[in-house]
Parts: sequence; structure tokens; C-alpha cells
Amino acid sequence: MRTWQLQEAKSKFSQVINLACSESPQKVSKNGKTVAYIISAEEYEKQKGLHLKKILLNRPHKDIELELSRQQDQPRDLEF
Repeated sequence: MRTWQLQEAKSKFSQVINLACSESPQKVSKNGKTVAYIISAEEYEKQKGLHLKKILLNRPHKDIELELSRQQDQPRDLEF
């Protein structure tokens, strides 16, 4: 992954985009700190789908089995 200074990334934006699409995400920094990553639309769509899966797989207490059942009670009568 290449790191671009913000000013250089702005002046070579097309190149940054092309590299993000053809090679790997591109990192943009400002004053020595990372401020953004440029990724391809394909990579974004892939990551977006993985986010929910990651949340579900990393849930706390996943070793606890829950027995879920519905109550069989009849609904109460309502007067209008």
C-alpha cells in the first residue's frame, strides 16, 4: 500500500484512483497522520458485506445456547 501526502494525492488524484482500482488501497496522510484510505468500489462492496458477518461472528458469549420459545397464551380481550 502506497502512502500519499495530501497535496500530492490531490494533484495526482487520477493516478491514486487508478492504483486503488488496479493494485491495492492507497493511504493519504496529512501532517504525518493517516487521514484517509482510497479503495476501489469493488473492495468497498466486499468489505461492506463482511462487516455484518464479522459483527455476528465476534459477538460476546457466543458459547451460550439460548432456548427461545413463544408463549402459547391467548391474547387478552380489548374493549373499544
